[in-house]
Amino acid sequence: MAPTEETGQAVQHPSAPGTPPPGPPAGEAAPPPGSRMPRWLPRAMLLALALIALFQLGSWAFHELTGLLINILIAFFLALAIEPAVSWMAARGVRRGLGTFLVFLGVLIATAGFVTLLGSMLAGQIIKIVEDFPQYLDSVINWVNTHFHTELRRVDIQEGLLRSDWLRTYVQNSATGVLDVSTQVLGGLFQLLTIMLFSFYFAADGPRLRRTICSVLPPARQAEVLRAWEIAVNKTGGYLYSRGLMALVSGMAHYVLLEILEVPYAPALAVWVGLVSQFIPTIGTYLAGALPMLIAFTVDPWYALWVLIFVVIYQQFENYVLQPKLTSRTVDIHPAVAFGSVVMGTALLGAVGALIAIPAVATLQAFLGAYVKRYDVTDDPRVHGHRGTGPGDGGPGSGERRTLVVRARHLWARRPGSARPRGGDTEDS
Repeated sequence: MAPTEETGQAVQHPSAPGTPPPGPPAGEAAPPPGSRMPRWLPRAMLLALALIALFQLGSWAFHELTGLLINILIAFFLALAIEPAVSWMAARGVRRGLGTFLVFLGVLIATAGFVTLLGSMLAGQIIKIVEDFPQYLDSVINWVNTHFHTELRRVDIQEGLLRSDWLRTYVQNSATGVLDVSTQVLGGLFQLLTIMLFSFYFAADGPRLRRTICSVLPPARQAEVLRAWEIAVNKTGGYLYSRGLMALVSGMAHYVLLEILEVPYAPALAVWVGLVSQFIPTIGTYLAGALPMLIAFTVDPWYALWVLIFVVIYQQFENYVLQPKLTSRTVDIHPAVAFGSVVMGTALLGAVGALIAIPAVATLQAFLGAYVKRYDVTDDPRVHGHRGTGPGDGGPGSGERRTLVVRARHLWARRPGSARPRGGDTEDS
């Protein structure tokens, strides 16, 4: 290297081709191979940190929005349920918004009337039970004194209950829990309003929502989405239709029984049994039968037993006769699959999952049935649960065994000294 005339700094001239590059300056050790950080490592570390941060943010957001997402899911299935009624009115010149409003108004009026009637019935029966409680207590005390030779008195029992510590603790806890109950009631009303608002927009703007979803999909995917949407509407509407019919039949049957037993508020109890037993899966039947049994007990304790027997018998009739016929064209799924879907939905989303599990599984089954290729089943007896063991039972190898038996017979007939077959039988016969 030579110094320049102006700056006096050394200028590095390019080395001649084929000469090795100059080594490090004297006194400096050469860096060991691989000691320098790869250029991609800082960017990879930043990318990994960014992905972890995004995952944590998404997990936090999903956890915070779980309640809203569940409300939207309920609203979507509710919109699918009322879609046939809204489309029917829209086809006859009614605007979809007005049709949706009329459907919601009818449902709200029916629900409010039923809740009011049921509340008045329960209030009257609770007052009657409280007024007649001393008589029931006297009868129980007399029965205990007669059979166990005791000397119990109602006054002593009442004073013991009033002075007990658990009653005082229960009253204190109830007083402090009034605020919590009020908060839960207000939260439930807000949740109901949110569900109704979303379901109204889903049903009123159904065509626009479908166009918006299909606008971001290729034509082939658009057809599949529309087909899945149509299947979901049919299955959800069919599920509610079949449940409504079974609720009507159940209510009429229990109304006849309650009228025969002269149980008060028979119409309201019949509607209660029909709705609760059909729209609350698995345990709905037992919840529905508990209230008529309680009110029948106030009339005559034996009437409660008759109501219990009738509920059990009717449940068997519904499970094995009525339900298969009504659901065969709407939500035709196996009972074991229905029960498993209800259990799975309850484990995932609680009572909401139990309500929407059956229409969701029926929709998925119908959608997959259109794409799963099926073949004709062979006539093998093992398909019907029969195991073949004999030569003529159609089991595996039965044709070969039959041929061997026929050849053995012909060889036995052709042995020396045997009689010839009659009628000109030959080996090929």
